[in-house]
Parts: sequence; C-alpha cells; structure tokens
Amino acid sequence: MAERSWSVQDAKNRFSEVVEAARRSPQTVTKHGKPAVVVVDVTEYQRLQQLERAHAPSFADVLLAMPQDDRDFSRADVRMRDLDL
Repeated sequence: MAERSWSVQDAKNRFSEVVEAARRSPQTVTKHGKPAVVVVDVTEYQRLQQLERAHAPSFADVLLAMPQDDRDFSRADVRMRDLDL
C-alpha cells in the first residue's frame, strides 16, 4: 500500500486504520491541507533513530574539529541580561 494522506479529523475518527496502514507504509496527517505529521511503524522509527545516531558526531569529534590555533575568534555583540540576585 502506498503512503496515504489523512486530514486530522479523518485520522482522529479512523485512528485504528491509520495505525494499521502505518505498519505497511508511512501515513501523512494534514492540518488545514498542509502536511503536519507522519505516522510510521515503530520498526521504521527505530531504524531511523539508529541511522541518525550512526551519523551524528560524538562530542569528542566535535571538540577535535575545533580550530587549534591561537587566533582570536569573533564573539557576538550581545548585551548581558541583568540578574537580580
């Protein structure tokens, strides 16, 4: 079954059908005619999470990628907020 689009109202009224359809392929739920969310099978969601973690750099990688010379870097010109202590 191909991906289907459901209005929020249809998805609410036929939630069990949305869940069953999502087990086969992602289901888009629209709000005011625009895509709002996608309902996916839990196995697909877990696969996507693992893929994201596999491609995310570690904190150590981020630190090692920082410039290691002694040059100054520009800082944003922002006003510090006043704190009442």
